[in-house]
Amino acid sequence: MRKAPVLACGIVVMMAAAASAQTKFSGSQTCAKPDPNYTISVGDTGDHVVSLSKDKCKWTRGAIAGIQIKEETDTIVSEDISATAAFDRGWGVTLLANGDTVFVKFEGTTTIRSDAPTTGRGTWTFTGGTGKLTGIKGKGTYEGKYNRDGTSTFEIVGEYQIPTAAPARGK
Repeated sequence: MRKAPVLACGIVVMMAAAASAQTKFSGSQTCAKPDPNYTISVGDTGDHVVSLSKDKCKWTRGAIAGIQIKEETDTIVSEDISATAAFDRGWGVTLLANGDTVFVKFEGTTTIRSDAPTTGRGTWTFTGGTGKLTGIKGKGTYEGKYNRDGTSTFEIVGEYQIPTAAPARGK
């Protein structure tokens, strides 16, 4: 007789573990030319600058928890920009089709040739979300290419976890 409650508890524990398991993620986005884009010379060498920019991106592929990702606005600080590379860090606000948002922090490097960015790569981390995505955690990588007109395309991969709601306690 005691086996049924133990089995039922085991099933609930397995379901909770499955609900909080890491979920694989991948997506693609295209970004417009940064606007605004501020650059200032550091002054120690002729080509050493720092920049602050804002990118607006459309997701062409990708979903979180079955919800299509629509668009993202990134605020980026690029430091130690030289003739060949830049160190980038930034924050993104991503809008999903149902109106929920997720927040991302990222950092990486951009390769520069002939005074223009050519490729970028780095890592990202979810820092939070709203609605169904409240408490989201996750991380991954990104890699992309810049076009001569300032637009860019990126591939993003990683994994995430959305916490499940704690069961209500009975009396």
